[in-house]
Amino acid sequence: MTSGQADTRAGLMRSTPLRSAPLRRAGRPWTATLLRGLLFLILGLFVLYFTLPLFVMIVTSLKSLEEIRQGSLLGLPQEIELTSWATAWGSACIGVSCHGLRPYFWNSILLVVPAVVISTAIGAINGYALSKWRFPGSDVIFGLMLFGCFVPFQVILLPMAITLGKIGMAGSVSGLILVHVVYGIGFTTLFFRNYYVAVPDELVKAAKIDGAGFLAIFTQIFLPLSIPVMVVTVIWQFTNIWNDFLFGVSFSQGGSQPITVALNNIVNSTTGVKEYNVDMAAAIIAALPTLLVYVVAGKYFIRGLTAGSVKG
Repeated sequence: MTSGQADTRAGLMRSTPLRSAPLRRAGRPWTATLLRGLLFLILGLFVLYFTLPLFVMIVTSLKSLEEIRQGSLLGLPQEIELTSWATAWGSACIGVSCHGLRPYFWNSILLVVPAVVISTAIGAINGYALSKWRFPGSDVIFGLMLFGCFVPFQVILLPMAITLGKIGMAGSVSGLILVHVVYGIGFTTLFFRNYYVAVPDELVKAAKIDGAGFLAIFTQIFLPLSIPVMVVTVIWQFTNIWNDFLFGVSFSQGGSQPITVALNNIVNSTTGVKEYNVDMAAAIIAALPTLLVYVVAGKYFIRGLTAGSVKG
């Protein structure tokens, strides 16, 4: 082959694209689209699986008893009935007296708000002290608090009942507040301590040089930085306290019971005809506050988690 023929062949090879390259370039978007569609299908099935019980609860609460007995579980109501919601809120029978969830709903509000505020405040101060003001035995104290997070509820029922009886707070909303504050301090301290560890120590040293003390550094430096972990802590405590049943049924009585105990009494009532629409409406009312909290502040909860609030 002469040099001219070689140059001509090389030019043809450079000017002629390979046939396999377009196939590979066209194949990558098609595969990515297929994988993305499969991912959306799987996620859609999970969404359907988790939202189906809520859908059944809502449509059942809007049906009459006759339609519930005759119709389909997943069928939409032929005629919307709101009497079950009014009954669940205001006139459902619990035991020998007839009351709705309304007084017990406010009991839970009076329980949750101070318990969340107090446990969050104590956890913030504890986390600040254990992370930036080291003292002899601080690691032991934090380890004991961390150990308290894993103590089962059932273990402390009897000691806590004896303590509440001796201090005169048994069977009251204030006694329940004390129980949830004490049991929640371990979790709130863990959240704030692990979040404050990431704050540079130079900020504390500079503030000390400027003459700032313990509380001044905490209120002026650490509290403004604590919004993400504070949101996580509030949502965590609110959900746990509002949904708690064991402490509520063990340490409350009569008119001081939280909404979860009242809901259990309504659902397990054996007097008269079983009203499934009232049961579903009562369950939705009891779950509505926590659902609203996650809908409104769910994205802030995820941001707080990724900001290091629960990292070791």
